[in-house]
Amino acid sequence: MSAGGYDAVVLAGGAARRLGGADKPGLSVGGLALLDRVLGACADATETVVVGPRRPTVRAVRWERETPPGGGPLAALGAGLRGVTEPVVVVLSADLPFLTGQTVAALRAGLVDSGVDGLLLTDEAGRDQPLVAAYRTEPLHRELALLATEHGSLAGLPLRLLTTELAVGRLHHPTASFDCDTWEDIGAARARIREHGHVLDEWITAVKTELGIDLDVDTAGLLDLARDAAHGVARPAAPLTTFLVGYAAAQRGGGPEALAEAMRKANVLAARWAEESGSPERSAE
Repeated sequence: MSAGGYDAVVLAGGAARRLGGADKPGLSVGGLALLDRVLGACADATETVVVGPRRPTVRAVRWERETPPGGGPLAALGAGLRGVTEPVVVVLSADLPFLTGQTVAALRAGLVDSGVDGLLLTDEAGRDQPLVAAYRTEPLHRELALLATEHGSLAGLPLRLLTTELAVGRLHHPTASFDCDTWEDIGAARARIREHGHVLDEWITAVKTELGIDLDVDTAGLLDLARDAAHGVARPAAPLTTFLVGYAAAQRGGGPEALAEAMRKANVLAARWAEESGSPERSAE
């Protein structure tokens, strides 16, 4: 079943006491602010509401503040829901370095298919993470209103008061649910970004985000092209060739098809060039 449209609420306030009061959403992991990483994971949301102090972000968002500022996650969630109109809302904290669009899509699809009020990620230890979750908007509004009426305000209330009143399901994902509460967490996230099996994907994601482009990159194909140019022509030809391929694709309107065609032409040229490096008789065959 299709997950349909959704809004996103990102909670980017809080005192970050375990980080000594540092500006946690602005801390960099893999060259990107934590908040920008989360915004990239929910880039296809109809509306994205960030609750917290205004700051430069990688894409346009709607800003809200909880009352009072620093009033806790339920107060922040209540403020964020003021900007929500879609029947499904994804609620995220701003300190999730490994959250991806695929995980957000899985939460939304699982919510629709299961019929529950909310679908929460669980972390490595199996603990619920209600700030990495997809919810149905109507029951979320209802329970927040009931809590505000019962307690006089949402300020200072723990999240468990909300989740215990909702029918929730769970999706286990120890990587995407990893959050950065301490400097040790920040250090671990920065180290993992640079692990051999992740570094290229993370670098490409960071570059695309920084440049404001949304394009599926055929990393293996570009690396093969760069290798052929370096070996068949000269080492400096590798970066120059890939730059020219990207420029040619942009000149033709951009997009995956334009990039694939530019890569195809450059690969054919590289093959011809390599053939000519052999004997004249062989290249004429």
